Amino acid sequence: MSGERDELMRQVQGLPADQVPKVLADVRRRLHPVKDRPWPPAWFGIAEGDGSAIGAQREELLHKDFGQ
Repeated sequence: MSGERDELMRQVQGLPADQVPKVLADVRRRLHPVKDRPWPPAWFGIAEGDGSAIGAQREELLHKDFGQ
């Protein structure tokens, strides 16, 4: 997380309760919803094959990664 995001979170936590609605309304005005986000993302499925090679090695991979 960036230092600025950390600072923002600290500032928000320190807000007096009566200021929260005003600040929240200001933040909402600044946000723009993301529209037309394609699904799946462009990087999705970039690996070659259909995944069966990884599936076939599942026992070996699990054994290696979990140290069993």
